[in-house]
Amino acid sequence: MTLISLTPLDLSLAAVLILLLAWVSWRLRLGVERRVLVAALRSAIQLSLIGLVLKVLFAQSSLSLIAPVALVMLAVAGWEVMQRQRRRYRGPWGYGIGAVSMFLSSFGVTFLALTLVIGVDPWYQPQYLIPLLGMLLGNTMNGIAIALDNLTRHAWEARARIEARLLAGADWGEAIGEVRREAIRSGLIPIINSMASAGLVSLPGMMTGQVLAGSPPLEAARYQILIMFLIAGGTGLGSIFAVWAGSRRLFDDRQRLRLDRLKARPRGG
Repeated sequence: MTLISLTPLDLSLAAVLILLLAWVSWRLRLGVERRVLVAALRSAIQLSLIGLVLKVLFAQSSLSLIAPVALVMLAVAGWEVMQRQRRRYRGPWGYGIGAVSMFLSSFGVTFLALTLVIGVDPWYQPQYLIPLLGMLLGNTMNGIAIALDNLTRHAWEARARIEARLLAGADWGEAIGEVRREAIRSGLIPIINSMASAGLVSLPGMMTGQVLAGSPPLEAARYQILIMFLIAGGTGLGSIFAVWAGSRRLFDDRQRLRLDRLKARPRGG
């Protein structure tokens, strides 16, 4: 089985669906037609550029070239996590909590997978490192963003109950424990749903790509199982660390709730 190459005309035909969606949004006055068009254009440009970058990386297999690409991916993911929070942490914490959480979880899990599970030599071969890291960053980004957003939102809504527990003698961890557990659960829901529906409701992206490229279906299924497990582990570890660091930041050394360390995102921002 050979891979069927797509031409610019093929992509243009698929883009008609985007134009149709934008037209429907305009007719129904949904107000998202511009966002749809901009997002579609961004995705096309970004994916084309990363395709060119990967072509160079695959030819070189140099860690000095791969490392900057991985750090740019992490930097953008950290920014996206911050942008998705309704109430953000002030100062560098707003960016740092998400970025550090994804670095520890996604980079750590990717390194373990390449060295212990897949056994790539050298471990930084871009054909394996970049796709694995990209899938892990993308999914842990969503989980961490959801978890942090739920943490700050629920902490704000439950501030009276949290302060009452502090007055009753509870420490900061006990006072915010319920909110923290709910935030972690919310961050894990997307990957749990993905694992539960994989193969029955949906055919995951990596498996679909491998099958289209001509890989044996069973081998593609094994790789997809590996990816799902890695994503689940990375998302869980990243969400737990982010929620712990975020909840600790909401209290000072004197065990006082410090919601002034949060700032609300402007409407439409």
